[in-house]
Amino acid sequence: MSRWVDAWYRDAAWLHALRPLERIYRSAVARRDAAYRSGRKPVWQAPVPVVVVGNITLGGTGKSPLVAWLGRWLSEHGWRPGIVSRGYGGQAPGYPFYVRDDAEVAHAGDEPLMLAQQTGLPVVVDPDRPRGARRLIDAGCDILISDDGLQHLALGRDLELVVVDGQRGLGNGRCLPAGPLREPSSRLSRVDAVIVNGDTARELPIDGYRMHLQPSRWRHLIDGVCYPVDKQPFSGRVHALAGIGHPSRFFATLSSLGVEVDTHPFPDHHRFSASDLRFTDNRPVVMTAKDAVKCRPFANERCWALDVEACPEPAFVDWLGERLEALRSAEREEHDG
Repeated sequence: MSRWVDAWYRDAAWLHALRPLERIYRSAVARRDAAYRSGRKPVWQAPVPVVVVGNITLGGTGKSPLVAWLGRWLSEHGWRPGIVSRGYGGQAPGYPFYVRDDAEVAHAGDEPLMLAQQTGLPVVVDPDRPRGARRLIDAGCDILISDDGLQHLALGRDLELVVVDGQRGLGNGRCLPAGPLREPSSRLSRVDAVIVNGDTARELPIDGYRMHLQPSRWRHLIDGVCYPVDKQPFSGRVHALAGIGHPSRFFATLSSLGVEVDTHPFPDHHRFSASDLRFTDNRPVVMTAKDAVKCRPFANERCWALDVEACPEPAFVDWLGERLEALRSAEREEHDG
């Protein structure tokens, strides 16, 4: 997959041969979208607000840190949020699957388990999103975050937030398989807000709010002991592992903190094994929080995770507060009426 991702974002010439397949893909996406919008396919509208956080590209945008930030922010502002996810990469013994912080990653998937551990919020995975949403409502949640839910149209939504990587933008602007887009770029004009992660290196077709990912702490995988990001608990050159959609961003973050790295990129959602952590030297091994949930069962004393937090700009936070207060007011009026 990394070969494809690299090609999409540099617009490799050989991708032109795939444009007939792109037209077929775009047509299928349009038909599916029309079926839900017209009512030919059912859409379940939850009795509580649903906020979708998603993207229209493959290759990693920083969506999961924003989901974690949103969950914590909602809790701090009096909501009882829950997170519903597809659980990509996991196969649960049954659905809906309630993700506890000690769940097996093989059941929950890496991102849902990471979110459960980072936020302490109820997290449910289910390929049937409406069914998973009902499980969270039964658990007492009064607002739902649909993680990576933009294309899961069977679950109605009140707000759609799309995260775009500022450096890579929309790549060559083409849909799969000729480009990284899950949906045409025109889809951005229909969402409620676009959040651009990091500095913008490519022009986007729509204005967006800004956010950046802030390194927050070093975490030892063996015992969970944490250190401030400015108190690096190891020294010397490290092995840096990243099985995420955009590994180079993680490696650049480590370099910005003054860490010398030997980089080891892996495919997104890579299923790590103990052999991936074995090196002939005795240097520290540093990885992302997403990879840490998969590596912790067989980690050794040299293994560390760098946790990061999403930091949206104040204008987005103000906008979000206003939109959610409007939803809360409308809910009260409906209940009182």
